[in-house]
Amino acid sequence: MDFDFDLFVIGGGSGGVRAARVAAGGGAKVGLAEESRMGGTCVIRGCVPKKLMVFASSYRDAMGEAGDYGWEVSMGDFDWTKFATRLNNELDRLEGVYQNLLKNSGVEAFASRATIVDAHTVALGDGTKKTAKHILIATGGRPVRPSENFDTSLAMVSDDIFHLDKLPKSLLIVGGGFIACEFACIMHGLGVEVTMFYRGAQILRGFDDEARGLIADMMEARGIAIHTGTNILDLQQADGGLTVKATNGTETHFEKVLYATGRAPNTENLGLENVDVEVGRRGEIVVDEYSQTGQPSIYAIGDVTNRVNLTPVAIREGMAFVETVFKGNPTPVDHELIPSAVFTQPELGTVGMSEEQARDAGPIDIYATSFRPMQQAFVGREDRVLMKLVVCKNTDVVLGCHIVAPGAGEMIQLAGIAVKMKATKAQFYQVCAVHPTMSEELVTMKTPVRSA
Repeated sequence: MDFDFDLFVIGGGSGGVRAARVAAGGGAKVGLAEESRMGGTCVIRGCVPKKLMVFASSYRDAMGEAGDYGWEVSMGDFDWTKFATRLNNELDRLEGVYQNLLKNSGVEAFASRATIVDAHTVALGDGTKKTAKHILIATGGRPVRPSENFDTSLAMVSDDIFHLDKLPKSLLIVGGGFIACEFACIMHGLGVEVTMFYRGAQILRGFDDEARGLIADMMEARGIAIHTGTNILDLQQADGGLTVKATNGTETHFEKVLYATGRAPNTENLGLENVDVEVGRRGEIVVDEYSQTGQPSIYAIGDVTNRVNLTPVAIREGMAFVETVFKGNPTPVDHELIPSAVFTQPELGTVGMSEEQARDAGPIDIYATSFRPMQQAFVGREDRVLMKLVVCKNTDVVLGCHIVAPGAGEMIQLAGIAVKMKATKAQFYQVCAVHPTMSEELVTMKTPVRSA
């Protein structure tokens, strides 16, 4: 059978674009459809604009410290319009880069929604159909609003943050995961009065307990009001904002409310019922270790599979897909020991097992230190950082590394190399310290603070 394409990719995010480009670079005829903006969640409404907002929000503390260090500075108001204009210009530029990368690779791009008709056919929004030997689904995920007995559409989700006309004076964030915490720190840094409701006992569930406890303490010390064990009972429009009744018995007015309570894979109305593709209970496409679905011609990568929802992981899954399907080199995706960062203030960098996970697996030693970093201690600030290694008692292998500190995301990238190589604590200790730095503590800690 003659096909229009060797590969048709549904979704123009980082994973889909990388797979399309690399396959086309190897001689495959590739088509790609994207119904929204090229670049997907990361470039358009996730990692990139969020990190730029992190940068913007960090200057308030930096200006305060500059004054303490002897600089004559004055703190003006934050100009959201000026920043948002520059931000949107940058996102336009990056979208153009993605479009040019596809064009220069020979990928035929369609600005359209695509749905699956059968194992080798997709339908575009204008009704035309394209056939392909292989179909790759890379449609990503989306923020979701919980189902409640009140109108949750009155609140924002994370996508909406980037399209604000002006900054609110007060903001309630519902949720306690990394997205909720990052936006809490961002908006607080920009001058917004921020309150958080989280139904659990502690924010950042799933991360190392000691690390997330320190971040919660530092967020509260900065002025973010965190209410755990709390959720919205009722939400109503009111003059200039929203009135929120909470399960803790309070009734408070906020200018804006943001739900950051989870994301869902984009599998709805994709036509998956027309093919032998299994969808899991959370809406994710079920795939094997090679990203192949139950329909042999159809693969899926990235957040739509709900495996590890990180941009670099989606890109690696896309590369492994091309190796497997177009280069005759079956390549399973490696999801072990993936470093990640949470861009709170201070940041969290993490790789490997938390203390709690490792304790359940076997005997461990914990090397940890928490201290006031030199830069902040000098000017009398109470900021604290954490450097922590989780070590197997039997083998001395470092099972996990957790850093809470300014620049933790940069540090964990390098620490991740050692952990991925299964370095031992003795090998960490053999490395000479870089002094004076915060990270030198990772190689100078000599005695465990506890064992389990």
